[in-house]
Amino acid sequence: MPVIARFYGIIIKMYFKEHGVPHFHVLYGEFNGVFAISSLEMIEGDLPQRAMNMVMEWAKSYQEDLIDMWNTQQFRNLPGLE
Repeated sequence: MPVIARFYGIIIKMYFKEHGVPHFHVLYGEFNGVFAISSLEMIEGDLPQRAMNMVMEWAKSYQEDLIDMWNTQQFRNLPGLE
């Protein structure tokens, strides 16, 4: 599963042969989460609130890129949260 972005100990990944709603995976230490790209809602996982807020802020900036990656299945790195 390719790493799309890294920031503040948060790792964003996306599987490229996965089914279901368009989504991305988040790892933060021993925590993880799955976020729907369309709503940016965490649909699965146990991320701490602070990490969840940072992921949602980051994803708002790159939502169109995430949708494009999901649809084209073409991986690219995205900048982290600054």
